[in-house]
Amino acid sequence: MLLVWLINALALLALPYVVPSVQVDSFVTALAAALVLGLVNTLIRPVLVLLTLPATVLTLGLFIFVINGLLFWMVASFLEGFRVAGFWSAVLGTIVYGLISWAASALVFGGKRGS
Repeated sequence: MLLVWLINALALLALPYVVPSVQVDSFVTALAAALVLGLVNTLIRPVLVLLTLPATVLTLGLFIFVINGLLFWMVASFLEGFRVAGFWSAVLGTIVYGLISWAASALVFGGKRGS
């Protein structure tokens, strides 16, 4: 679990190189942001997904991107040193962050993360 946290923090550090409108000041900030994002995605995101299920079904699942972007933007507004320029930057940031995190996890764990 600590290794996954470290991978997510490194993915956050790499994110500004791909999405310049997302900024992370330091490794400590990335660790804090990865921790808060993990907690938010574990505790708040399932409730929001359940509450917005009709909109998600109506948009064929695309509303999940809106939820992810809003949560990413919310975390950036609470943490000093982690900045997102706006909503669409947050949506793009979540997509790229997820891809970087997934690729790094696949390299480290080799597809054995779930077992």
